[in-house]
Amino acid sequence: MISAGEFRNGITLEYKGDIYTIIDFQHVKPGKGAAFVRSKLKNIVTGSILEETFRPTEKMARAHIERSDMQYLYNEDGDIFHFMDNETYEQTALNASEVGDALKYVRENDVVKFMSYNGKVFGIEPAMFAELRVTQTEPGFAGDSAKGVTKPAIVETGAQISVPLFVNIDDIVKIDTRTDEYLGRVQK
Repeated sequence: MISAGEFRNGITLEYKGDIYTIIDFQHVKPGKGAAFVRSKLKNIVTGSILEETFRPTEKMARAHIERSDMQYLYNEDGDIFHFMDNETYEQTALNASEVGDALKYVRENDVVKFMSYNGKVFGIEPAMFAELRVTQTEPGFAGDSAKGVTKPAIVETGAQISVPLFVNIDDIVKIDTRTDEYLGRVQK
């Protein structure tokens, strides 16, 4: 059990029959009246945001999320995605609705984290950064180094990102998978 006075970002808890993670909280002590905790909770299954106010002494059950490394094997007909646990060699198949766009920057044989609660997988977390080859973009020219000017590029997984003008086909770029942001070119 955890009380609202002990809230911290990233803590997962059971509330109103669902599992939420705390994405923002604020302890408020008004000049008149009792203190309270204003919080933003994100439903880990649906992704919806809930804003709630709690008394600091209110208690909720803490939810323990299991994270396990799984290797992405292959995609079958665009609908079924196959993964394997590298320790037990047990394979798991998920459908496209369960995967969502979590594999946007994941190649075959890359490792991802499965997030599950009570044995049910509710999300896939790719690595924070991906180094991928650019397969399609407009050609760059010497001297194209203006700051802030970007062009679209498609990487080897099929995802589209914005890159600076000097990036060419076959360049390897580093991408922040959480924000879809280009971080730089990787030396070959």
